Formats: sequence, structure tokens, C-alpha cells
Amino acid sequence: MLSTIKHYCFILIAVFTLSTANAQIETSKWKALFALGFNSPSQDGLVAPFEANSINFPTINLGVQRMFTPQLGAKVDFGYNRFANADNTPEFKTNYTRFNLQFVYDATRDFNFLPFGTGMLFHVGPGYSMIKPLGDYGDNKTSFLNAMGGLEFHYGISRTVSAFIDASYIVGFADAFDPITEGFGSFNGNMLTVTVGVAVSLSGCYTCN
Repeated sequence: MLSTIKHYCFILIAVFTLSTANAQIETSKWKALFALGFNSPSQDGLVAPFEANSINFPTINLGVQRMFTPQLGAKVDFGYNRFANADNTPEFKTNYTRFNLQFVYDATRDFNFLPFGTGMLFHVGPGYSMIKPLGDYGDNKTSFLNAMGGLEFHYGISRTVSAFIDASYIVGFADAFDPITEGFGSFNGNMLTVTVGVAVSLSGCYTCN
């Protein structure tokens, strides 16, 4: 009798463990991403004598990520950046917004030396950039295709939340300004962004990728 009870208890524990694991895998597929940081536009994306600050605030990134396997996934994200003139150059401010569809690769398993609770992800994909100068140069709006790639380091805060730092580079595929006056206060170059953010599992735990 006792052995039978132990047998059933073992089965129940096994079933509970498997169902919990399945629920964790299922619920970790979707995540929301929120990040805030700074940007650095390439100077060759500006026409002389316009120059931008090398470090500009803010950069705001919002995204939704879907993992199709434990290591492969995709995300759709929106980015907003503002940069302004450097000292001793014409005064201007410019908004740079983008939308990107990116492939995601979770490389955590490839770097097993990483501390427990941390993770590393690569992301890369195409997108679309929209440039809107402010003030006197507001008519010099432009838009172009882009390609974006980056690296994220995550640290698990809880079962559903992780903090992360992201470094990304956005390559712009834009035509030269013609005439050159269309480039006053505008931008057609590349951009580096560095952000710190939070990833929230929409229905489950962070560590169960």
C-alpha cells in the first residue's frame, strides 16, 4: 500500500513538473521591451557647416519580441531619437524615428561562462527611418531604409522581469542631399545608440527561454 502511494506521488510530481515546465516555455515566448538612453549620429550624415553633439539625449526604444525556439526569434520595435547642434555651429534640433523588424538570436547557451541569471542576445534586421528637423528647417524632412544590428546583456530581476543594456548601430541607406540646402538641419547618415531598459515577460518567466 505504501509503495503504491509513493508510486502515485511520484507520478503526480512528475506530471506537475512537466506541466510547469511546458507552461514556462510557452509563456516566455512573448516579451515587451522598454529602453532609454543616448544616441550619437555620424557627422557625415550632416551637411557643412552643421555639426551635431557627439552624445545626445534622449533615445527611446519600445518593442515586442517573440521567440520561436529557445534561441531564435524576432522583434518589432520603434525608436525615437533627438539630437542637436554642437557648439559654434548653426543652431538646430532634429527628430529621428525608426521602425524595424529584427531577427533575434539568444546566445546565452553559447557563452556558458556567463553568471547565472544573465543572458546575451544579438539582433539584426531592416527598417525605415524618418527624419524631421525642427524650427527653421522643418521643411527638410526626409526618410530612407535602414539596417540595424545590436547586442543586449540581460540580468534577471525576477521571474518575469529583466534589466538589460543594449548597444546598437543603425546604417542608413539615403540619397545625398540635392540641392545641398535640403540637408540644412536634416540627416542622412548612421547612428549609434546605447540604452538601458527593462524586458517584461507578457505571460511568464524570464528565465524559461
